[in-house]
Amino acid sequence: MEKKILIVDDEDAIRELIRLTLEDEGYELYEAFDGQQALLKAQEIKPDLIILDVMMPRVVGYMVCREIKENPETQNSTILFISSRSSRTALNTMEMEGGDDYIIKPFEPSELRAKVKKLLGLD
Repeated sequence: MEKKILIVDDEDAIRELIRLTLEDEGYELYEAFDGQQALLKAQEIKPDLIILDVMMPRVVGYMVCREIKENPETQNSTILFISSRSSRTALNTMEMEGGDDYIIKPFEPSELRAKVKKLLGLD
């Protein structure tokens, strides 16, 4: 069975970059442009992995992560945060909010592929 990945970012270019990086890897890819849509899609598709931008309008990534981890139907989804912030405080917050790993923008496609494989247990 193909692993389901939900890509969540308010920037079209970032979502497209992630999709292009992962589309040849055999994953089932879904997209959401904000936190509210991410919560609805996560409930619907129950993704194995959610690649989640931290800073988004309306519902920030931390809140999305918290709600996903508190929902029995989605709590097993793995969270890979994406952020342009690399401060110790930001990294600690990502971990405290339930993130399983993070990647800092800008990132190399090979780095993203490696993290995704690791988080899905495919490495």
